[in-house]
Amino acid sequence: MGYMNKIFFEVMTPLNFSVRVTDAYWDIIISIKHPVMRGKEDEVKSALLDPDEVRQSLKDENVYLFYKQKDKKRWVCAVVKDNPEYGFLITAYPADKIKEGKMIWKK
Repeated sequence: MGYMNKIFFEVMTPLNFSVRVTDAYWDIIISIKHPVMRGKEDEVKSALLDPDEVRQSLKDENVYLFYKQKDKKRWVCAVVKDNPEYGFLITAYPADKIKEGKMIWKK
């Protein structure tokens, strides 16, 4: 398996599906989409494994936003697309509020 397809991490969510991200795609997240997330893969894993809240996207019913509170006014948000085989990480970023969406899971 080459660099492009090598799994960087895969975790099981409380929604009973796993989420994976490849090395190559994590590089895109931390170099282009949200460089502030460099070195924060453990925070993203925590948001997926043990979120405080999960919301379903209003635009796409197969997209979920996993929120994990870091401090009083900050969260880590992991955005995931669920597929029949496994989910994949679309992006991850620090958030100062929880976005709209249908609440589907809360701690």
